Amino acid sequence: MWFKNLLIYQLQKPWTLTAGHLEELLAKRPLLPCSAMSTSSAGWVPPIDDVQIVQGLQRHLLIAFGWEQKLLPSSVIRDAVRQRAIEFEREKGFAPGRKQRRDFAEIVSAELLPRAFPQRGLTRAWIDAAAGRLIVDSSSIGRAEALVEALRTALGELSVTLPQTELSPAQKLTDWLSVRKAPGRFDLGEECVLSGTGAARAVIRYQRHNLDVVQIQRHLEEGLRARSLALFWNAQLSLIVNDKLEIKRLKFLDLDEAIDDPGLDPARQFESEFTLFTGQCSPMLDELLASFQ
Repeated sequence: MWFKNLLIYQLQKPWTLTAGHLEELLAKRPLLPCSAMSTSSAGWVPPIDDVQIVQGLQRHLLIAFGWEQKLLPSSVIRDAVRQRAIEFEREKGFAPGRKQRRDFAEIVSAELLPRAFPQRGLTRAWIDAAAGRLIVDSSSIGRAEALVEALRTALGELSVTLPQTELSPAQKLTDWLSVRKAPGRFDLGEECVLSGTGAARAVIRYQRHNLDVVQIQRHLEEGLRARSLALFWNAQLSLIVNDKLEIKRLKFLDLDEAIDDPGLDPARQFESEFTLFTGQCSPMLDELLASFQ
């Protein structure tokens, strides 16, 4: 259940729904298997191996939006259309035209679709009611927006915005890199991406590299700006923040020691993990977002 990528949404109204009430609303729109003639399906699923669609702990809620998509490889369709074209030419004495081939493709797709293999996936989200945040675990803004829209539909209304800052996140990240120091309990990591603002849009990447070096300062003096920056928080989390205020590759530095308890049953294991996750990530996000104001 550990989130790797955090897309942050600010709730515009106080969150008042209990886990039980939210469970009732989301359970009305579960993920169902694709029908014989449909290519995709979406709906709410349990976020962990449990029957509950909503997992709650104090004022923290964990949900997941699932999807199913049938895989129908284009190569299979092309081969079937090619065979249809050969048979057509044998029967008619001339090759089929473009329109006829498109018709063949539609017919073949309809015939093969019921036998296509379904692929499933899910996107988890964490509702931090106390902080007024909805955090989606996804590197894809499209997946995150699909979850937000589905949640809005289930609730009837949901007003959220992306975090608003006084200065651009890129300028803030550049300032931290320029003074070689991050604010508060943050420390600079060993990775950054710099980009230019001119027509050339030069991009320079540093990985597993000391960021307190003269070369980086020269790049900043030449006008390059930080597009993403690796950080450590409180010697407990590592993360990368980009110029859209998206968090990538979140890691708990002492994860194994923190949750390695084979004696716990699944329910207690989840409670232990979720308590650790929210207890570390919530104050980290408080501090990060405050530093951009």
